[in-house]
Amino acid sequence: MSDDHTHVQEFFTVRAADWDSRFPDDGPAYAAAVAGLGLRQGDRVLDAGCGTGRALPPLRAAVGPSGVVLGADLTPAMLQAAVRAGRDRDGRLLLADVAALPLRSGSLDAVFAAGLIAHLPHPVDNLRELARGVRRGGTLALFHPVGRAALAARQGRRITPGDLRAEANLRPLLSRSGWRMTSYVDEDARFLALAVRED
Repeated sequence: MSDDHTHVQEFFTVRAADWDSRFPDDGPAYAAAVAGLGLRQGDRVLDAGCGTGRALPPLRAAVGPSGVVLGADLTPAMLQAAVRAGRDRDGRLLLADVAALPLRSGSLDAVFAAGLIAHLPHPVDNLRELARGVRRGGTLALFHPVGRAALAARQGRRITPGDLRAEANLRPLLSRSGWRMTSYVDEDARFLALAVRED
């Protein structure tokens, strides 16, 4: 994938208006994945590639009114859909590229990223940028509401050996990016990899 974000924006722009209605039952999976981050009241968390903001309500519930919840996305139409759904009440929405976050280094306690990794043009550099924004010991959740096999079947394709979400590929990728994987789940009902920022 190139650094030209036009393709990603075009893909999501035409799907933004009905995105939530296409996946109406994902709420519990998002809430369970957020719980895996181990957030505390007052924590600062970013939903990287937040789309329509489906993770923002459980993130807000986890950090409470004293916490900070940010949602960053590259596609204006997805952020507009998040506002229409009222999710801007749960977090501040940013039109931003996760490859160049408008945040101070170490200013976050955690990053949540649903479906993001497949859209990263330079995964090592991009995951390193997420690590830059997180304090040492902070956490990362790479999530998808269905597992790799279920997603491939839904899209009419096969899982390839080069799939970045395969544990054998993802663990070293995270390691090269400043993260240490602590948990990996890939089952039909969800994909969730958790990592801790090390350097």
